[in-house]
Amino acid sequence: MLEVVLSFVVILAVFLVLPLIIGQTEHKVMAHMQSRLGPMYAGGFHGWAQLIADGVKFAQKEDVVPAAADRRIFMIAPGVALVPYLVVLIAIPIDRDAVAVNLDLGLFFVLAVMGIGVLGSIMAGWASANKYSVLGGMRSAAQLMSYELPLVLAASSVAMAAGTLSIPGIVEAWQWWWLPWQAIGAVVFFLAGLAELRRPPFDMPIAESEIIMGPMTEYTGMRFALFMLSEYVGIVVLSFLTTVLFLGGWQGPFLPGWLWTLVKVFFLAFVVIWLRVTYPRLREDQLQKLAWAVLVPLSLAQLALTGIVRVLT
Repeated sequence: MLEVVLSFVVILAVFLVLPLIIGQTEHKVMAHMQSRLGPMYAGGFHGWAQLIADGVKFAQKEDVVPAAADRRIFMIAPGVALVPYLVVLIAIPIDRDAVAVNLDLGLFFVLAVMGIGVLGSIMAGWASANKYSVLGGMRSAAQLMSYELPLVLAASSVAMAAGTLSIPGIVEAWQWWWLPWQAIGAVVFFLAGLAELRRPPFDMPIAESEIIMGPMTEYTGMRFALFMLSEYVGIVVLSFLTTVLFLGGWQGPFLPGWLWTLVKVFFLAFVVIWLRVTYPRLREDQLQKLAWAVLVPLSLAQLALTGIVRVLT
């Protein structure tokens, strides 16, 4: 029993540290790609203290609740946005025997809980009594409804190929020759996950230049920091899920399994940051068209291809 508790604590601690590392990495990658000098100065060598400076900045800001806001909903919305992603992390394996909770229906559990996180943005938008926040919340709801379908269909494809809904079971069943014929599902899953996280170029619910910060417009201090943390935890969740479902998780030559998992996760996190730096924001009509006219048909085609391969093999 003690070993189980210690394993749970260690795995949870690792998953809580990873979002902070990815947040720091984003500062550095964007600084290099866009010649942003600021993040390179805090603390001296290569701006090592930038993350600490950001934390201190959020902590010292005043916690303001608008007079017209629904106070209770306004205050709990950041927690609703963050907690589901933290819950999901305990069901994702780092290595063959390194998973906090091994569920037989792990994939179903993960996809169901991930959808709850978006409710935090919808609650924040509605409760803020701000027209920009309401518009951002409506966009979040529309984006969730559009991109949840291709996300689930792509995940169903790899579950069908493995013959199980257990995430460790999917990794165990995974073979290297899956890479080419599951590639479409992997791309669809990754892009749909980015859209659900509202990461650029799918950040229409936030759109700083248009609706300020969308659902987060009225938030300050640590509550705003929780929204930011939920975004980075979401990146970790998406990168881990893409790794264990489509890239073989801990499988790989020479290196320890957990190290293979982390290498793949950090590569995918870099791709997330690279997309933010490289591509402009989509218009709302383009975003919806991409979901319904491109990703949904591709995910259905991937599902049909998986069925054919399963029958033939």
